[in-house]
Amino acid sequence: MANKVSIIGAGNVGASCAQRIAERGYADIVLVDIVEGLPQGKALDMLESAPILRSDARITGTNSYQETADSDVVVITSGIP
Repeated sequence: MANKVSIIGAGNVGASCAQRIAERGYADIVLVDIVEGLPQGKALDMLESAPILRSDARITGTNSYQETADSDVVVITSGIP
């Protein structure tokens, strides 16, 4: 089972953090934000660039905290939780 990192906040800092973790293959990523569609779009962008970066990390964008269950690490980059 792969490690799982949840990043709360899909803005510039959160998305950059997710991208670096994915590039290095450290863990699967859950990107969470309260703005509808934002984390899903950022996750899709990262997944589409994964073959170029040779990354096989699973990246999920969501507006729900349910996906963060069983995370090994949680990074909070949001101004509002």
